[in-house]
Amino acid sequence: MAKKRVGKEQSATRNLILNTVEKLMLEEGYAAVTARRVAVEAGLKHPLVHYYFPTTDGLFLALYRRTVEQVMKLLDDALSSEQPLHALWKFTADTSRTSIAIEFMALANHRKVIRKEIAYHHDRIRERHVVAFSKLMDSKAIDPKICTPLGLAVLMVGIGRILVLEHGVGISLGHADTRMFVERLLDQYEPGSRKQRAVSARSKSR
Repeated sequence: MAKKRVGKEQSATRNLILNTVEKLMLEEGYAAVTARRVAVEAGLKHPLVHYYFPTTDGLFLALYRRTVEQVMKLLDDALSSEQPLHALWKFTADTSRTSIAIEFMALANHRKVIRKEIAYHHDRIRERHVVAFSKLMDSKAIDPKICTPLGLAVLMVGIGRILVLEHGVGISLGHADTRMFVERLLDQYEPGSRKQRAVSARSKSR
């Protein structure tokens, strides 16, 4: 059986298709995504979408993988910063990616291949957290007897994810208090952060 051709990964047409899928997911939800609908929205011929993505699962997987690579870059920047804990918290609790995250989680409930992909990449992300937290524990910033690097990663990401998901459905009660608690706790491990943030905030307001 002849293998179906798939267009080049860096193709402008391929990126247009993925941008259109993302737009549809954000505006109407993942259920609105079909090859025919994507073609109409992108101004392309229907067979061209199938040329690049023979299946709908392929469309979703490609967009998810592109999103993950963007997230990985942001995560690496956060973990390599001077204040990795605060940078990681800001990254984890960022609500700007709320909608697309909710759509992918909902999609995972109905498509096994997406669920498997999400689990795989979340493990990759968590491994990066552990490396960064292990360095902090080596420097005595955090006592491993109180919390292991993996435990700290799960706690921080878990709290941030709850805030993000609740924000996505309009829940905000207790969020400000939780953010304040986490930031004060992190200040104990990165003491210079609060002062630096205050100086930065004042400079931005001028």
